[in-house]
Amino acid sequence: MGRFATSNDASDKWLRPVAVPTSKGGVFGTVTELLEDMPGWEVESCDEATCTVHVTKANGFLGGTSKIVITVSGPDGIPSSETSVTSESDGMISRDKSNVSTFCRKLWMRVT
Repeated sequence: MGRFATSNDASDKWLRPVAVPTSKGGVFGTVTELLEDMPGWEVESCDEATCTVHVTKANGFLGGTSKIVITVSGPDGIPSSETSVTSESDGMISRDKSNVSTFCRKLWMRVT
């Protein structure tokens, strides 16, 4: 069982929250569109009021299933947002760090 979340202290750019000068609503829309294009990433719930998406991802026989939470935060009406990702898995081999890195990299390419 594993867990990994983005952190501002991470040395790798793809393991930090994605911060861009764009409104949180715009980035949240991009997050939901991106998830539709990611095979194996299944949206379980999407809350536009809190800009939070809950996703599951199957990681194979030993990897189990990951529960991923993506949250976009930022002030209303100001073009500034930060997207945080947390992944928790129940398998013997954790894919959490890879899940976070993959999502952050793809989101960065879409919003910049």
